[in-house]
Amino acid sequence: MKLILTASVENLGEAGDIVEVRDGYGRNFLLPRGLAIVATRGAEKQVEGIRRSQEARAVRDLDHANELKQSLEGLEAVNLTVKTHDSGKLFGSVSTADVAGAIRNAGGPAVDKRSVELPNGHIKAVGSYPVVVKLHPKVEAKFNLSVNA
Repeated sequence: MKLILTASVENLGEAGDIVEVRDGYGRNFLLPRGLAIVATRGAEKQVEGIRRSQEARAVRDLDHANELKQSLEGLEAVNLTVKTHDSGKLFGSVSTADVAGAIRNAGGPAVDKRSVELPNGHIKAVGSYPVVVKLHPKVEAKFNLSVNA
């Protein structure tokens, strides 16, 4: 099946690329999620427009990502208060959505929870942890998250 990607797909290609994939992968994964459209003559003409808009957005995103990085790393303290047991263990764990909310509460920018990377995938105890936020493939912001009881 010949498809045109409308978004970047890992291990397949970037937006605007014309790719040949198996029928099931295209029909059951790429097309329903809006990651690709069927390659026709009219759609192939749209590829150039997709590429132009992607290039314009990429340059703007890199500058914007650097601005977000400076504002994230400039935050004084990112604190998150959670319920804990007497021994200091958390009831549950701290998720990436909790961290994104804590950034917003600390006066930082709105960050997508999928771009937040926690040490060991989750936090289950009180303390200070290094957190990485991937804002762009070339830009990462690092800060310390303080989890308090």
